Amino acid sequence: MKSFDLIVLGGGSGGLAVAQRAAEYGARVAVFEHGRLGGTCVNVGCVPKKVMWNAAEIAHLMRQASHYGFDLSVGRHDWGVLKRGRDAYVERLNGIYRRNLDNKDIVTVLSRGRFTGPREIVDEAGEGYCAEHVVIATGGYPRVPELPGAEQGITSDGFFELEAQPERVAVVGSGYIAVELAGVFRALGSEVSVFVRFDRLLRSFDSMLSEHLMSNMRAAGIEIVCDAVPRAVGGANSFALETEDGRTFEGFDALLWAIGRQPNTAGLGLEHAGVETTPRGNVVVDAWQNTSAEGVYAIGDVTGRAELTPVAIAAGRRLGDRIFGGQSERRLSYELIPTVIFSHPPIGTIGLTEDEARERHGADALRIYRSEFVPMFNALTEAKPKTAMKLVTVGEEERVVGCHVIGIGADEMVQGFAVAMSMGARKSDLDDTIAIHPTSAEELVTMR
Repeated sequence: MKSFDLIVLGGGSGGLAVAQRAAEYGARVAVFEHGRLGGTCVNVGCVPKKVMWNAAEIAHLMRQASHYGFDLSVGRHDWGVLKRGRDAYVERLNGIYRRNLDNKDIVTVLSRGRFTGPREIVDEAGEGYCAEHVVIATGGYPRVPELPGAEQGITSDGFFELEAQPERVAVVGSGYIAVELAGVFRALGSEVSVFVRFDRLLRSFDSMLSEHLMSNMRAAGIEIVCDAVPRAVGGANSFALETEDGRTFEGFDALLWAIGRQPNTAGLGLEHAGVETTPRGNVVVDAWQNTSAEGVYAIGDVTGRAELTPVAIAAGRRLGDRIFGGQSERRLSYELIPTVIFSHPPIGTIGLTEDEARERHGADALRIYRSEFVPMFNALTEAKPKTAMKLVTVGEEERVVGCHVIGIGADEMVQGFAVAMSMGARKSDLDDTIAIHPTSAEELVTMR
């Protein structure tokens, strides 16, 4: 049996982060990964998604170029050319990740790992490994509903396998993956219908963001069907989606499920290690990423907590610091996590929604600041979409506990405000900050 200081199950963002941080402290590390290094983010998530979003943004800009004096003739978009360039970029990243592990003398085991006992792992060939510490970082995968014909649809994984652009697409879901991929399809020329189980998109985000995004998506020609609970998928030469209330929507070339993700815990043998899971299969962890088994930890999407790549990386690095760097109090706080939705326009958000702040602090403790305006880019264009911003403040000192932005540049501007909020920024601190003019971001420091 091969012995290490640390075994990491999963070569995604979180797993690689903890492995490399541990190796920097001199630990002997092995990483198990049966697929491509980089996990969901690099291969079928953030990275290729951002490439597709960039293409969609270029399409939007070209449609507005004539208002700035450009005489452009925009031809048909070649999905295949974009896919080949995107896939080549991802492949280069896979190689970079492997070289980084090799440079740190981290052993890469190209296999699934399975527990056979406490801190004991076996690979697919039956070879045994053991370590004083084991981290579960196996991530998750897109969920497909158990409905008649559901297997005919694709998930976000399948989106990145498409060799050609479908003409008419049904997207089922209301979260960030649904709105991001729907926006890409539409910007590049597909007819798109989004089917939402309840009354609005992005129900876990601030209502202002949801309202403005739905307005923008509809203005872009995306059909949003609310209160649509799927019952079955049918059709012969094209897809038809049936809903619980008896409606049928037909004529789709592709149907994409974006209804959530499941943790990759099946087949890990967690019962042999004494690792507790939730009914959904997520690994249960405490505030320090400890599982119910001594010396076994879990980070990232497999825990079901704040399923974002930077969160997995941050949790992994802090765990490495704590276990191997002698920093006994080092751990990740899951408060004030900034995130971006690469919709059209993009969304940047951090902290509490207005409803969450009201529930936690009481309505009397809140003061809400809002701003809506047409961004300067659209001063010359026929379309006049509005950027919307909201600051949620609490108490007499008006500490900023929520910052929500939708509009051009929201994806870039929120990072800096996340730093300010993590340092306890008050509304007066923003007021005392000199505005950068002319920008949309300056509205966040000039609200009254």
